[in-house]
Amino acid sequence: MTKSSVQSDETAALILNAAERLVAVRGFNGFSYGDAAKELGLTRAALHYHFANKADLGEALITRYGDRFADALAAIDARESEAMAKLEAYAQLYLEVLREGRMCLCGMLAAENETLPPSMQDAVSRFFISNQSWLSSVLARGTELGTVELRGSPDETAWLVINTLEGAMLLARSLHEVAILQSSIDQLMAGLRRGTRVDV
Repeated sequence: MTKSSVQSDETAALILNAAERLVAVRGFNGFSYGDAAKELGLTRAALHYHFANKADLGEALITRYGDRFADALAAIDARESEAMAKLEAYAQLYLEVLREGRMCLCGMLAAENETLPPSMQDAVSRFFISNQSWLSSVLARGTELGTVELRGSPDETAWLVINTLEGAMLLARSLHEVAILQSSIDQLMAGLRRGTRVDV
């Protein structure tokens, strides 16, 4: 790899970092190429060189976020062997993000779904489907081994886990109360752990 290509990759990463920060604060529709260029001290032409249009930038953001999340799930799989430990580690990913003052990028983008370019809508869908698939397999394995208790199917419960965490994260951030997400996680895990069922 040449020096110029390394610098190009580094600039693209800086652009993505800036765009992710702007999405976190304003939403995808709330910032422009000009905002990102100004933050980085670049020209708009420099941004267009790396990302032809804003939709391409948005799709690259989601892809990078999804790759990071996939790496985190792979790390959980490598570190934990029991289903409940995997589920608790998954929930902790959300808690760590909130404690850093951030939100799930794809959760934020999902709120803007109808106004996003089709390519970004598809990328957001793929992110959640990938998470649902991983959770479903973990829940199915836990049920087989008798450590997880489900009321619905593994697929249905996987969506419930995602819905609970995304919704609780949103409320916790709005009210500036991390404890709201922590409480939701505690009750969710208690409801899934065999022998500790609670009605909520």
